Amino acid sequence: MAYRRWFVIGIGLALVGVLVAGVGLLTGSFSPRGYVSDHFTRAATRDIGGDALAYTSASAPSAVADQITGAWEPADRYVDGSGVYLRYDDDAVVILPLAAVGSLILVEKMRTAYPRYYGTVGNYWGWGRGTSVRGGGPGAGK
Repeated sequence: MAYRRWFVIGIGLALVGVLVAGVGLLTGSFSPRGYVSDHFTRAATRDIGGDALAYTSASAPSAVADQITGAWEPADRYVDGSGVYLRYDDDAVVILPLAAVGSLILVEKMRTAYPRYYGTVGNYWGWGRGTSVRGGGPGAGK
């Protein structure tokens, strides 16, 4: 009789897991990149080469940034007059103002975004926080 109760509980938990996975598949927002592609308008003519995918929004950059960070907390956020720069583990999301239209949202891998935006975010995106620039090993931190 006790086995039957555990069997029923196991089936119930499995059904909850399937339900949660199904909702995740329907929304498709498993990353900041996926969230942006699901919630903003694709603007392929504004892509930067094959590196940065472009999207647009009728909202101001600060509102777009708040929407994205409400769903996906960035590792770092930098804001200046040129736009809003969000750093995630693998991706960067850069939100720039579009004159009288709203915002241009650029999503690209960190390996290309960091060199592109270094002049703006180089000292602010928190590279190496909590680690030694010199690396590890004997004599590190001298």
